[in-house]
Amino acid sequence: MNHFKFFIILLLIGCNQGFAQIVEGNPDNLPVREYTLVIKEEMVNKAGKETKGMTVNGTIPGPTLEFTEGEYAVIYVKNEMDVQTSIHWHGLLLPNFMDGVPYLTTPPIKPGTTFKYEFPIRQSGTYWYHSHTMLQEQSGVFGSLLIHPKEKTLDYDHDLVLMLSDWTNENPHSVLRNLKRGNEWYQMKKGTATPLNKVIARGAFGAQLDFWRQRMGGADIADVYYPAFLINGEESVTYPNFNPGEKVRLRIINGSASSQFWMTFGGNPPLLVSADGLDVVPVEHSKTFIATAETYDFIITIPQNGKIELRAMAQDGSGNTTAYFGKGEVFSAEIIPKPDKIKMMQEMAKMDMKMGAHAIKFQPKKDERFEMKDEYGMQMGAMNMEEGTMDMQMPKDAAMDEKVDHSKMNHSNPEKKTDSTKTMKGMEMDHSKMDHSKMEMTSDSSSKTEEMDHSNMEGMNMFSEYNYDYLKSPEKTSYDKNLPVKEILLNLTGNMQRYLWSMNGVPLSEADNIKIKNGEVTRMTFNNLTMMHHPMHLHGHFFRVINKNGEHSPLKHTVNVPPMEQVTIEFSGNDGDENGDWFFHCHILYHMMSGMARVVSYETPRDPRMEKYPVKHLIKEADQFYVWSTADVASHMAEFNFVASNLRNQFNVLAEYGWNQNLEAEVTYERYLHDYFRVFGGVNIENELEDNLDEISTTAIAGIRFLTPYLFNLDMRIDSKLRPQIGLSREILIFPRTAIFGKYEYQADFGWVSDLPMGDNFSNEVTWKAGVEYYLSRDFSLMASYDNRFGAGGGLSARF
Repeated sequence: MNHFKFFIILLLIGCNQGFAQIVEGNPDNLPVREYTLVIKEEMVNKAGKETKGMTVNGTIPGPTLEFTEGEYAVIYVKNEMDVQTSIHWHGLLLPNFMDGVPYLTTPPIKPGTTFKYEFPIRQSGTYWYHSHTMLQEQSGVFGSLLIHPKEKTLDYDHDLVLMLSDWTNENPHSVLRNLKRGNEWYQMKKGTATPLNKVIARGAFGAQLDFWRQRMGGADIADVYYPAFLINGEESVTYPNFNPGEKVRLRIINGSASSQFWMTFGGNPPLLVSADGLDVVPVEHSKTFIATAETYDFIITIPQNGKIELRAMAQDGSGNTTAYFGKGEVFSAEIIPKPDKIKMMQEMAKMDMKMGAHAIKFQPKKDERFEMKDEYGMQMGAMNMEEGTMDMQMPKDAAMDEKVDHSKMNHSNPEKKTDSTKTMKGMEMDHSKMDHSKMEMTSDSSSKTEEMDHSNMEGMNMFSEYNYDYLKSPEKTSYDKNLPVKEILLNLTGNMQRYLWSMNGVPLSEADNIKIKNGEVTRMTFNNLTMMHHPMHLHGHFFRVINKNGEHSPLKHTVNVPPMEQVTIEFSGNDGDENGDWFFHCHILYHMMSGMARVVSYETPRDPRMEKYPVKHLIKEADQFYVWSTADVASHMAEFNFVASNLRNQFNVLAEYGWNQNLEAEVTYERYLHDYFRVFGGVNIENELEDNLDEISTTAIAGIRFLTPYLFNLDMRIDSKLRPQIGLSREILIFPRTAIFGKYEYQADFGWVSDLPMGDNFSNEVTWKAGVEYYLSRDFSLMASYDNRFGAGGGLSARF
């Protein structure tokens, strides 16, 4: 009888709650909510073309998983693909083993298997989930999480989740390969390229030369061409069933692989109430930048006679997606103008900004974070923000301890320079305290100060609209002033020519773990030395984003770092709750996969369940070989070029054959010692006599290749006959789809093998070619060239 009563009680609880059950691993017997996610490869149509995607329960995005704070989540993820997969629960505080980063925290989900995720729900808010395996997030493995609070504190009638995303009809691996090879097609396709004719027409040739001098092509904003931007899987969605006067909480998630958006609303300004799942002091905000992986909640009121438009425009202006709420006349959202990349270049050139910080370097284990900041940063680390002035001089002998006495810091205003005896590099500049109408700047060459008009400081604030000053935590977020503080400066670095991304010039595959401790405040300053935005995400943690609100600075799990700007965050472990290793990375998928990532480690023993899954398998994802080729077939010659490249190593096969029976081919191996410098060796094959293939000469070659300022490729070599050779090559986009290219080689033969002294045996050989290429698509171009070995002609160029 007692057993029967117990069964009836359990049945009643189950009927009342709809999900209660006893689950192993749930020691507190929390009510359980259970889901099953099935991941498959299926044909989908998101941008007018049937392509292969990866669905979650048959849809892209996957279903919204709803929980209530205080429940226990049990989620079965079934892999019905023929490749491994994973799910990371973005923004959730959970046990390290359940975080979902394969080989680091969680086993990969192998084909045909099911993995059981289980963890208590310790928070409420808007979050999301996505694959952390290779590039699967771009293919569709993502969805939303809606966690209701135990007690509702805000006044609204309905919840509505809106998932922003981007879609490409290409295989994501092909996208990354195209970026690695330096193909400009995506910018051409989007209309965001800055060819030379446009630059000259705008009077910006000097600015362009300044960029080239620093090995920068231009003001890049976004990397990938997307034929469609989506909300909840559609290019435009309408929700007409809300009644006038009702309040709707829009839970907006940027689940894009690499796109960031300006969001604008029609009608009355919406009320921003939450960021990254946590409440903020409500503020009316009609124009909001949402970086990749961020979430924002807004409350809107449905108008009496009309519907509200939400417009999300891709940051580079290449497209948008819309949603409508209500019925009737449209209350249109503001249309944000496209960014002016050429004007950005001009403003940065006026400021004499130093750019082009290296993404890999000669000594990979040497952390040059402070030297890099001095050389490339905006040099604002030692500003005097008092009384509306700023000292722009970066003291060259300044030093920053790894640990500082937190008790000497002013926590009511942590971004203000303190009385500490040590000047700290990397402290954040507080734009809110700058008098932009009148500023004093100390020159490096003179001790006198000079007033600067705001118009002359135009470039200084070109990215200031991306700050987080509108976010204020309703509760104090500052840490106990007696806690020790560990200062970390992370320069965000990249190379667009080879598409490598890193921190302090060190990509993931060459990096040590960032070591942190419980009971210690970790203060990270991000110094962005690139022209790209980088949304930095730390797994398993929330951190303070230091802004003008001081002790009420907001808590987030993802922070956007604008180009050439600094952002400072703080976080601390909670009595061992975050033990383990946690992934930390830029959430632009192609940046993460190209090296902009780290492992943050509490240096605790690894979970024994991970013994069979070495971390090296995660690390090598950012150091894979990518392979590409080019074939030219023209009326005067044919050329084939094959490249296989990873971070430090590259294999090249180049063959040229003229219909006049001139042949040259070479096979080389290159070792990158630095972004711009590599050594190489190999063999060269060519016919000795012009128009005669009977005598083929094979020589060994060795030398260096160097990317010079102004983006010339320099080749200096010597062959086994001791003949030195020097070559220069360059390609320039002169019209939106048209590039010119040229190559010059000079080889000297001093005859010091056959005859010594040189005497009359001195000879030299000059080869050169010049041409033009018109891009038809990503994979095909029309080309015409003149080569002094092969003559003149034209034909088709194919890339694959």
